[in-house]
Amino acid sequence: MLGTREPGIYGSVTLEAINRLLSEKAESLGVTLCVTQSNHEGVIIDAIQSALGKHQGILINAGAYTHTSVAIRDALSAVKIPTVEVHLSNIYQREPFRHHSYIAPIAVGQISGFGANSYLLGLEALHHYLKQP
Repeated sequence: MLGTREPGIYGSVTLEAINRLLSEKAESLGVTLCVTQSNHEGVIIDAIQSALGKHQGILINAGAYTHTSVAIRDALSAVKIPTVEVHLSNIYQREPFRHHSYIAPIAVGQISGFGANSYLLGLEALHHYLKQP
C-alpha cells in the first residue's frame, strides 16, 4: 500500500520504487540483495529462517509487527544474522504503542524517520557493520 496509504506519514514512494533504489544501492556497494515482502507473519518468519546459511545480513521493516511480534523477534534472534531495523516514519514521534520495538534489542541498529531513505541508510549501515573486523 506504500505510495497510497497515509502519504502524510509514509510518503508517496511506492514499494517498487524503494526496491529499485535498494537494488541500485546494493549494486554500488557490490552486494547481493534478496527482497521479500509479505503481510503474513508466518511468511516473514519463514524468510528469516531460510536466510540462515544464505545471507550475511537482514534489513527489516516489520511494520506493525515490530510492536507486536515476539515470533519475528525470536526468529531473528535464532538465526543470529546481523539485522538492521528500518522504518519510514519516526516511530518515536507517533502513538505511544509504536515506541516499543521487539526487534530493536536484538538488532545491530535501527533507522527511522527518513522516509524511503531509511532503507538506503539501513543498507549502508548494515554493509558497514558487516565489513568491520
